[in-house]
Amino acid sequence: MEIATVAAVAAVGQAVAGALPTHRQCSIQISNHCSSYALCNPRFHQVSGSSSSPFPPTIPAMSSGSGLFIKTPHAACGAVGVCTYDLEHNDTKRREEKLAVMYSVPYDFNLYSNWYAVGVLGARTPCDYDLYCQMYYKASRCFIRGKANGPALAHEGDRFTVLATMSDTYQPVMKVQINQTHK
Repeated sequence: MEIATVAAVAAVGQAVAGALPTHRQCSIQISNHCSSYALCNPRFHQVSGSSSSPFPPTIPAMSSGSGLFIKTPHAACGAVGVCTYDLEHNDTKRREEKLAVMYSVPYDFNLYSNWYAVGVLGARTPCDYDLYCQMYYKASRCFIRGKANGPALAHEGDRFTVLATMSDTYQPVMKVQINQTHK
């Protein structure tokens, strides 16, 4: 009788696991609407998960690129991290600032929500765990953060404006647009 009970419990567990979506990923699409700047030198730091499809090495002026970040298979963790692109002036080749994008797609939607943040930081800011923590937990005039089920994000800096949206699903798409600010 005990073997039958164990088998029944295992069957129920498999049925429940099969019915619950467990794949987590975040697709990030970046549109560079700056006429004088290219996005180059992409960097990313994964808190959990990995890069399934990396960003292109350069996103020239007036073009787009994308990357895909996925959770680690068979792990109860989501796809969480931060990525940056240097903003390189087309004429001078100077890199004084960088675009930063943070995403958090949790494994457990009962406890956590999708969060994202975008901003423009100093060129020497490393793309690492500290940057992720800053963008996830803290407030700054250099970026804006929000839940995916909230309004679109808009961060306006001295030279650049960054707009972003993120769908609120298990496999969200984040769309980021960077524009030159003409003041």
